[in-house]
Amino acid sequence: MTMADAVFLLCAVTSLACAVLLLRGYAQSRVRLLLWSSLCFAGLAVNNALLVLDKMVFPSRDLLLFRNVSGFLALALLVYGLVWDSE
Repeated sequence: MTMADAVFLLCAVTSLACAVLLLRGYAQSRVRLLLWSSLCFAGLAVNNALLVLDKMVFPSRDLLLFRNVSGFLALALLVYGLVWDSE
């Protein structure tokens, strides 16, 4: 495992931890921005997991399209929450 592989794994774990903490905060306070932020970070965790799969598990396969779509959807959820669901 190279240093880059370790960074990819840590990014995936960190974004998943952020999603869980934000979702827990939403469950306690019911502030909808926390919900949209947690969904965004969950999507970013999927994006990072796909990066790990792309670089470490399946180096001969190209998962760039799936990584880009998951990143776009994650950020689109956050933009939706910021623009249309703000108070």
